[in-house]
Amino acid sequence: MSKPSNQILFAGPTLYALPEPRKMTPPDLRLFAPVRRGDVAAAVTRYQPGVMVIADGRFHQSLSVGHREIREAIEEGWQIWGLSSMGAIRAREMRDFGMRGYGRVYDLFWSEDDFQDDEVCTVHEPVPPYRSGSEPLVHLRAAAAHFRDAGYFGTPEHDVIIGTLKSLWYGDRTLPLFHQLVFAAALPETHSIIRSELADFGRFRWKSLDLAAFLEEAPWRK
Repeated sequence: MSKPSNQILFAGPTLYALPEPRKMTPPDLRLFAPVRRGDVAAAVTRYQPGVMVIADGRFHQSLSVGHREIREAIEEGWQIWGLSSMGAIRAREMRDFGMRGYGRVYDLFWSEDDFQDDEVCTVHEPVPPYRSGSEPLVHLRAAAAHFRDAGYFGTPEHDVIIGTLKSLWYGDRTLPLFHQLVFAAALPETHSIIRSELADFGRFRWKSLDLAAFLEEAPWRK
């Protein structure tokens, strides 16, 4: 019996942070939970070569997705994309082996010397809708840079905010803490504007915005 061909997306909190996440996913792209060790190998065994997209992954509850299973999937003929979170990490590491990267988060690994893997990590519930208990530093970086560029505080204050957040375990990087750091650094006359901008924090969630752009562009079809 031949194995069915397929197109697979491994995603969790990055997808569910978008409005109507199920409607964002093309009907020909099957949604799987965040990837963990062995999931890619299992897909290779079950399905004919197709397209595999890795956005989110697990790494505390289980071993993270392995480099070898990704390489072997590519050698079997799978087109594998990585973006946003664990996918961006593996795409950077596996670029020379044929894995494809996409999006601003993926690009940060090449453009920012101090950008580290834990900056895309978040603490979240294990099942849909994967509610998060922390905020990835990559999102807080985007917001802090915006506030600096808008003149709400200067580069020294921006660097202190990012340095403070980088010193913490990723699970302790929360929006309430970020609010405290921003208001402590900002000019008092800007507080009302900042408060209004923070209410629309979704525009700083680059991981989810990368995934939304990827699903809309569908580069695997080109």
